[in-house]
Amino acid sequence: TGPMSSECLGNLLRITLSAEYFENKYLSLSVVDQSGTAWELSEATAAQCGYRVTYSSWSSIEFHASALSCHSHLEKDVFTVTIQIKASPTPDMSNAATHLKSASCRYGLWSPRELICGSNYMEVSVRREVPQTVKDFVQDEPGDWTLVFPEAKAEEASIWQIVFHQPEEKRALLVSNAWDAGYGLNATDSRVLLRVPYTAAQVQLVEVGVVLLAQQAARLCRSNQMPSLQDQGITFSVLRSSTFYKYHWVILVVDTAVACPVDGVDYANKTITWTVPKYIPPLSAGVTSFKDVLVEAGVDLHKLSAKEMASRKYVLLNELNAIMMKIPIGAEGGYYKTSVSNGQLGAKYSINLFLEHQWEDNKWGLTKHTIIKEIETPFEQAEVAITNSLNLSVRLMNVTVGTFLPDVELVNLTIEEVAVAVPEAVQHGYLIHRARYANGSKAYIIQVPLDAPSVKKEYMREDMRAYTLNVTLTFITRPSSETFVVPVIALSAVKDAVLPSARGFCDGRNLNLIISHGNVDQNWLPFISDWHLTPEAAQKYNYSLRDNGTHLAISVPFLSSHVSYEGFHTSAIKASFYLTLKDGVTSAQRRDFSVSCIFSPSELIQCLPNGTVIITAIKLVGDEDLDTALLVLRDRQCKPSLVTEKTATFKFNVNTCGTSRKFNSTTMTYENEVLYFRPGNDTPTYQLKFLCSYAVEQTVDVRYESKKNPPPSIKPGLGCLALSLKLFKDKYYSKPYQESEYPVVKYLREALYFEVELLHPKDARLDLNLDDCWATNSQSQDSFPQWHILTHGCENNKDSYRTAFHKVNYSLRVKFPQHLKRFEVRMFAFVQGTSLLQE
Repeated sequence: TGPMSSECLGNLLRITLSAEYFENKYLSLSVVDQSGTAWELSEATAAQCGYRVTYSSWSSIEFHASALSCHSHLEKDVFTVTIQIKASPTPDMSNAATHLKSASCRYGLWSPRELICGSNYMEVSVRREVPQTVKDFVQDEPGDWTLVFPEAKAEEASIWQIVFHQPEEKRALLVSNAWDAGYGLNATDSRVLLRVPYTAAQVQLVEVGVVLLAQQAARLCRSNQMPSLQDQGITFSVLRSSTFYKYHWVILVVDTAVACPVDGVDYANKTITWTVPKYIPPLSAGVTSFKDVLVEAGVDLHKLSAKEMASRKYVLLNELNAIMMKIPIGAEGGYYKTSVSNGQLGAKYSINLFLEHQWEDNKWGLTKHTIIKEIETPFEQAEVAITNSLNLSVRLMNVTVGTFLPDVELVNLTIEEVAVAVPEAVQHGYLIHRARYANGSKAYIIQVPLDAPSVKKEYMREDMRAYTLNVTLTFITRPSSETFVVPVIALSAVKDAVLPSARGFCDGRNLNLIISHGNVDQNWLPFISDWHLTPEAAQKYNYSLRDNGTHLAISVPFLSSHVSYEGFHTSAIKASFYLTLKDGVTSAQRRDFSVSCIFSPSELIQCLPNGTVIITAIKLVGDEDLDTALLVLRDRQCKPSLVTEKTATFKFNVNTCGTSRKFNSTTMTYENEVLYFRPGNDTPTYQLKFLCSYAVEQTVDVRYESKKNPPPSIKPGLGCLALSLKLFKDKYYSKPYQESEYPVVKYLREALYFEVELLHPKDARLDLNLDDCWATNSQSQDSFPQWHILTHGCENNKDSYRTAFHKVNYSLRVKFPQHLKRFEVRMFAFVQGTSLLQE
């Protein structure tokens, strides 16, 4: 109970650390010896000393210790192990809490030879032969041993050296050298122990056969002889060695050979088959008789009865020459764990099998062979289920990802190519919940508002919009720290599309469209036919284009290139303007709008008092092949002075161009017509007649008084003038910088576009002229240094890049061009000597 619990399992001790208690903590594990010294464990020292730290099912931590481990205390038939755990919330182990756990286990009668095949080491302990004491034998002094054999301790029982039997030679190592090489050696009053890591240099791989011919098997059984094994079979890790130890001025030697199976596992038909040969030649040198005594098996070091095995559908077969265990994959006692292969998610079934085989032979008597086998099935890829549901009442997308095994943890999300840790996802509008199920598995539920910036919105049809969530989830497995990603693309269709709508009207000489934005036109752009209507393009044609975020307002003059003229009568002209909203990505037509207005034909003609006539001819719908540049008057030498795609403008005197005139009692009427002739044809295909009438008699009273005029003079006037100085973003003076955009950052020689405007009074008789304009190094206009941009209304001749004036034309925004002055200044910096005073 508590953070740690212990369990005795034969000649092994297991201490289990509570996964819940130590979750999200950094651990340091040490073994405490009898003197109270804590020895921190590494993989190498654990294998050398008989310890094993494993992460069992779903992050529980287990510590295994052999009865004859380095720092265990063995007294009679009880061995005691003490471990120390330091747990800290930070990797530097500061503020670590220390936990001590001591556990004692009773071990019964020792066999003459005991072998343990752990997952990280092999261990053999043999009964030490004790010669009978000779009567009146003179006992040696402790110091004598260190004089003769410096490596032999002056204790009653100590190991002197170990000799390895290699196929080509024998190699002897003294105790200290063997210890430095990673071997573990120990001697008690009654036993000699050797512990070998699987990675030790002297370990050999040897194949042991398990298949016997039927006749040979029967003959050997009748004669009680050892079987002769075939060459091919199961691979064993083998160390052949003899250990020398001293006792009462005698050097004794024992066979400390050890062998452990490396493979022997097969996976077929959803079943694990583990085969272990009974007769292992490296352990049976000099043996002539062999007899089975006991075969027991289990899981996690727990022996299982035949009834328990049957309930789990385990099969234990004790054959003539081999022991075989069959375990259904997924059976009780094992567990599935998450695995990642080439970035793909999958699972492996893991089970820790335990086999104890005892036999008697004529050399050793009883041998106990304990094999701990951690079996893991091959990788099996798994698909990740992703389900998407929609909560329209709160406009939330709910995406469920999984299920996953408990050893999987979501660590971050990649949102619009930015990796975001799970705790920070809420700042992007993501709510993440973890759902746990009764079998320990879990799923992750991601809730995202439909209006989150990372959710892509796309118009589908009619009133439908598609919402697409595209996010990548990164997971990590515990404790193996493998990572894998799960791309999530969730699509939801919602009936919430509001299409743009428009109203049209005419005022004076303009056609106007006001388009209300819907919620689907974020990427829709205004087009006139195939011409993209941008603010710059609109200014070029003297169109007005304004967008306040909710409405797009477009104003087009009656006489312009993009107005269509669909009807022409003596009393009216029908003019139409067509606008299309297109998808900015796919260029697909999304919405068409138009406005049509009736204008008076008088808009096309001006009869000036000095006899000058200005007439504008228009191309009607249906006359697409008419070239307005080829329109002429009656005198075909009179050609238009201004031509557009849809119009041709003529300017001439009433006494020219074939103009005819008629008189009556009160008026004089001048008449002409605009004509279009196809090449080689004298019959016009286009004919537009027009006339100008002037009054024959008209009296104008002119008052005249002769007087000596004084020289012109200017008298100052007193009053309040309201002015503004603005900085604009481009040379079209369409968008000024707003207050929230200051300070504006510019680089040297970049253009600054200034506009000075007289705001009040709005008097057409007033003209705004600039006298002096200067820049300072601070916000105070009287501070120094100063640099003049304009001097007496002119550019500063000392400037490397002189101030440039821009003409101001009449527009919807500019009613009085004479009230504005616009000029362009190149960015500069104040210097003192060669140093900048300010960036």
